[in-house]
Amino acid sequence: MLRLKAFEPILLAGRSRFKDIDMRIRVRGGGKTSQIYSIRQAIAKSLVAYYQKYVDEAAKKEVKEIFGRYDRTLLVADPRRCEPKKFGGRGARARFQKSYR
Repeated sequence: MLRLKAFEPILLAGRSRFKDIDMRIRVRGGGKTSQIYSIRQAIAKSLVAYYQKYVDEAAKKEVKEIFGRYDRTLLVADPRRCEPKKFGGRGARARFQKSYR
């Protein structure tokens, strides 16, 4: 199932668009699922960049629109990150209990 997720950009754009492209992707950090999602995002972003640099602007817009219609996360990263712990409590937002008596 996860392998199919990684190949989504290739299946969406069509194999004909990838015939001239050779890709090698190396991933470090995170878990298996997050690595697969980062691979799929890297493939989609690199295809859009390739079309912008080596083909024409119309083809780039077409590919970008295909990816955007299917799933926006193919081109836009999720900005949510783990918030760092602060003083005065056990976690980032939790505080130690305060007693008034």
